[in-house]
Amino acid sequence: MVVFLACFELLTSYRCWFEIGKGNLAAALATGGKIAGICIIIRSVADKTNIYDFILWSFIGTLLLFIAYVLFEFVTPVFRIDREIEARNLAVGIISMCISISLSLVIAASIV
Repeated sequence: MVVFLACFELLTSYRCWFEIGKGNLAAALATGGKIAGICIIIRSVADKTNIYDFILWSFIGTLLLFIAYVLFEFVTPVFRIDREIEARNLAVGIISMCISISLSLVIAASIV
């Protein structure tokens, strides 16, 4: 999970943990949604028969979540998600969290 979370950190234009340390609630919600999303995907593949299937499907599921995040960031026409989160826009942090969790549930259901 730490590896996947580090990859998400590379995708954002802001430093997630630095922003959380400054008390940025929007960043905390968005990061919490990513953590929950990764955990949901990993849990859904935990019942795979062997470790290789577990690793493969965890990677595929998390890759799909990465792709969804990139689409969410770059397809949103009105504003830039990362900039709004860095600017402490709580509404954007909440919707980012909800999208991460919701999409991870769909991805997890599709994998199993």
